[in-house]
Amino acid sequence: MIRWRTTAEDSITIPDWLAVTRVLLVPVIMVLTRSSDRFDWALGTAAVLFTVAAVTDFLDGWLARRMGTTSTLGAFLDTTADKLLVTGSLFALVSIDRVSIWAALIIVMREFIVMALRGLVALGGGTVPPSVWGKVKATAQFVAIGLSFVRLADPWGPLYLDQWAMWLAVIITITSAWQYVGGFWETVKSSRATAST
Repeated sequence: MIRWRTTAEDSITIPDWLAVTRVLLVPVIMVLTRSSDRFDWALGTAAVLFTVAAVTDFLDGWLARRMGTTSTLGAFLDTTADKLLVTGSLFALVSIDRVSIWAALIIVMREFIVMALRGLVALGGGTVPPSVWGKVKATAQFVAIGLSFVRLADPWGPLYLDQWAMWLAVIITITSAWQYVGGFWETVKSSRATAST
């Protein structure tokens, strides 16, 4: 049985509550998106809620650093909330044909791959350092998803603006994944070198 040891550092803080709020908004955003064919206002409301949720992602990290309340629990909540927000929103948008299923698949696969690599390194007692590409990736995905909710009436050449943004986000996502794979192998090599000495 897994036991979570609660400490003063791992008590629920304001940044943690923001992450929890982000998680709770995901099903609401999905339901509103799926209801857009019946209610004209639903997709616009989903876009507003998604924007609020995306802002809390940047706000909770800033507050945690500002308040000095970073913790294991906070890191877990923040990462989980981000993955749920992106994945849930993409699934909902794919279901109403606003996002390519292939773009969504690449983005979701990246999240699972990085999560698995982090887990493997953690089992060995190591960590994969965060990359600046992770933040760039998150920003690109949030912008692309937000634009998909409020698609402009006229396309930009062969694609709509949100579709261009989504494929750019896919490229950045792949680049970010490659950075994490590189960091993973560096950690593995360093662990082997330490073990052999």
